[in-house]
Amino acid sequence: MDYMLTDTQAMIRDLARKIAQEKIKPVAAHYDETEEFAWPIMKILAESDLFGVYIPEQYGGLGGGILDMCLVTEELSRACGGIALGYAGTGLGTLPILQHGSEEQKKKYLPDIAKGKRLAAFCLTEAEAGSDAGAIKTTARKEGDKYILNGTKQWITNAGEAEIYTVIAITDKAKGIRGASAFIVEKGTKGMEFGKKEKKMGIRASATREVIFTDCEVPAANLISREGMGFIVAMKTLDTSRPGVAAQAVGIGQGALDCALDYSRTRVQFGVPISSFQAVQHMLADMGTQIEAARALAYSVARMADAGVKSMSKESAMAKLFASDVAMKVAVDAVQIMGGYGYMRDYPAEKFMRDAKITQIYEGTNQIQRNVIAANMIKETLKK
Repeated sequence: MDYMLTDTQAMIRDLARKIAQEKIKPVAAHYDETEEFAWPIMKILAESDLFGVYIPEQYGGLGGGILDMCLVTEELSRACGGIALGYAGTGLGTLPILQHGSEEQKKKYLPDIAKGKRLAAFCLTEAEAGSDAGAIKTTARKEGDKYILNGTKQWITNAGEAEIYTVIAITDKAKGIRGASAFIVEKGTKGMEFGKKEKKMGIRASATREVIFTDCEVPAANLISREGMGFIVAMKTLDTSRPGVAAQAVGIGQGALDCALDYSRTRVQFGVPISSFQAVQHMLADMGTQIEAARALAYSVARMADAGVKSMSKESAMAKLFASDVAMKVAVDAVQIMGGYGYMRDYPAEKFMRDAKITQIYEGTNQIQRNVIAANMIKETLKK
C-alpha cells in the first residue's frame, strides 16, 4: 500500500531495508546462536545516521519523528527482531529525554545518541512491578545536589551495552506512584552494576540484564522534569513507543511471510509447487492482509504521536496489541506452511516465531493492552 511517505521517509525506509537485507540477514542466525550483541551492525546504523531519524536537527538528528523510527525498526526487524532491538531499545530509552528533558539535558545527551555514539535504555520494570508499573520499589533519596538510588530493575533491554539509562524511581514513598521521578544515569556511575545476561527464547541477539543500584549517586541535574513526574514520564514514553513495538511486530511478521512465500514457490509436492494449493493460498492471503492491516494501524498511530496528540493511550495500545497478535499468528502459519523445514533451525521461520512472542509481552502484555483499550472506550462513552 502507498502510505504517502515523504521523500525523506522513503529514503530512510529504503536505506534501512538495504542494511537489513545485505548486512543483517546473512548474520542473523549467527547472532541468534551465539547471543552476542551485534555491535558491528550498530556501527553500520550509526554511520548511516539512522539513530538520529527521530531526533531534532538542533541536537544532531535528522528532524523526523516516531513514524521515521518505526520505518527503520520495521525494516531491521524483517531481518532480525533481536538485532533490531538494539536500535529500538535506544529509542525507548531516549524518549523520556526527548519529551521531558531540560534543554541542558537534551544538548548533553541527544547528539551522541543521534550519532549512534552511545546507546540508551529505559529502566522501569522490576521483579514485582511488571504489568503493575505502579509497584516499583527502587528509591531515590535527595542529599544536597545529588540523589542516592537503591533498587533493582529487571529485564532491561540494552542493559550493559547502553551508556545512557532513563530510570524511574520513588522519591516520596508517602505519595505512592505520584511520588515517582525520572532520572538519567550514565553507565560507569559508582553504585550502578549489571546482572547476568539473560538467556531468552527469542530476540537472543538483544542484551537483557538487571540494572542494580546500590547507593548510586546521581547528580540532581539529571532529574527529568521535576519530582513526582516519573509515572507520567513513563506512561507518556510507553504511549509513544508502543507504535515502535507494533512496527517491530510488523517487520517480524513480514519476514516470516517472506520465508513462507519463497518456500511455497519452490517446494514441490504431487508434481506442483505448494503455492498452487488453495489451502496454502488462503493462508498466504490471510497473512498478507493481516500484516498490511497491522502496518496501517501502526503508521497511523505513529502519525498521531508526531502530530502531538496528547491522549493516545487507547490507539497506542491497539496498535501494539493488534500487530503483535498478527506477528505471532503469521509466524506460526509460516512454520506450518514450511512443515518440517519450518521447524528446523536451518531455516529462519522458527526464529521469527520465537522472536514474535516477545512483542505480545514487553511494554505491557496484550492482556494489559486490552484493559487500557476497554477503560478508555468506557471513559469516552461516559463523556457522551
